[in-house]
Amino acid sequence: MRHKVHTFKIGRTGAHRQAMLANMVSSLIEHGEITTTLTKAKEARRFADKMITLGKKGDLHRRRLAVSRLRDKTAVKKLFDEIAPQYAERDGGYTRIVKLGHRSGDAAEMCILQFVESDDAVKKSAKPKRAKAPKEAPKAEETKKVKTEKAETAEEAKAEAVEKTETAEKPEAEEAK
Repeated sequence: MRHKVHTFKIGRTGAHRQAMLANMVSSLIEHGEITTTLTKAKEARRFADKMITLGKKGDLHRRRLAVSRLRDKTAVKKLFDEIAPQYAERDGGYTRIVKLGHRSGDAAEMCILQFVESDDAVKKSAKPKRAKAPKEAPKAEETKKVKTEKAETAEEAKAEAVEKTETAEKPEAEEAK
């Protein structure tokens, strides 16, 4: 019987799933946030919260357990030295999931998994930008006005250039006399 046994199978074998989650949580620790599918993020969140709990306890045994599960010593070092002390007063819920919408290729629901209460994570997390509505084509009257304004400014520029050349030639002519 599977009483209270919880896991998202994610269509992978157990070993593949554990390796994938270890890599995802290592990347989360290294970068502060990761973009992934919603199902993977929910499972990675459970795993990441357990790793932070190990980091909060901080003894050698918990460090060795974290290394055996994450398989990345640098990530474990950062977890125990930098990340876990930030959450010393917090009892759980160390990560958040921000939904991004659907991926264009296969319509999978995408999200960002990030640590909470991290100033960098809050600044970086931005909701996806909405596509701007296409601009309306300018009306025929407006294009005529723009063309006439451009023509007028071009004529004014030519006139100014002629005046500058005339004023530059006058002192030379006076010196020649």
